[in-house]
Amino acid sequence: MNKENGYTVYLAGELFDLNHLAGNALLSESLSAVSNGRYRPVLPQDIELPSLEPKVIRDMDYAALLGCDAAIFQFDGSDLDSGTVAEFMTAKFADIPSVLLRTDFRRSGDRNSNPWNLMCDSFPRTESVVVDTMVLYSKEMEKGWMLGSEVTKVVAYQVAAQLVEKLDTAIATSAVLNEKKQAETRRLIRRTYDL
Repeated sequence: MNKENGYTVYLAGELFDLNHLAGNALLSESLSAVSNGRYRPVLPQDIELPSLEPKVIRDMDYAALLGCDAAIFQFDGSDLDSGTVAEFMTAKFADIPSVLLRTDFRRSGDRNSNPWNLMCDSFPRTESVVVDTMVLYSKEMEKGWMLGSEVTKVVAYQVAAQLVEKLDTAIATSAVLNEKKQAETRRLIRRTYDL
């Protein structure tokens, strides 16, 4: 996969409140800036919905994911968000290069290598970024920053730099499915998901 105009990246994660919406937007802006526009995030929250019916939202999100070149899945929280996990599994069925991101300092899961359930681990074309953003935030605050929002932007850029590196790796990894099989798989997903 070599795209001259850059890659679209689906940014999956919880979207239930202002913290999630703002964090997703900040991460999106940081990823775009750090990659000099090479990675163009697609935010589910920005998709224009014809209605707020649950199936419409679900269908639009899956369609956006299947239309992207890569994806980032935010695996934060004491228990992973079930919708994010469902989207991740869909990406793996479709052989979409992926990065799992955890910025939560709490440990969870049943393995030592990655702090999430082992059933979400060890997939092809999948990289991980596990970073304690509370530590990064505290280190930046010690430098004498005046506003927490400015510190948060600096930390988001630091996380985005790690994401760019891992996206590069995931995208450069050989595809499991050839282009024909990828297209066929995406058609089957659209059909079986009733999109």
